[in-house]
Amino acid sequence: MAYANTTHAAHSGLGDRLGMLVKAVKEALAQRRVFNQTVRELNALTQRELADLGIHRSMITRIATEAAYGK
Repeated sequence: MAYANTTHAAHSGLGDRLGMLVKAVKEALAQRRVFNQTVRELNALTQRELADLGIHRSMITRIATEAAYGK
């Protein structure tokens, strides 16, 4: 009796894994750019401008982290 057997690769080849790694690195770099830009922009503000926004200078890193990586 004849039968058909189709086997599909699980797409876990080296090329796919490298592709996922490249994608993850690009995403991490993009998030880091957002973090750095946010810190840079907030640090450029005066105490008065930060106070008007309800931000203390000690909050800048946390705010940048939330902006880049989410909560």
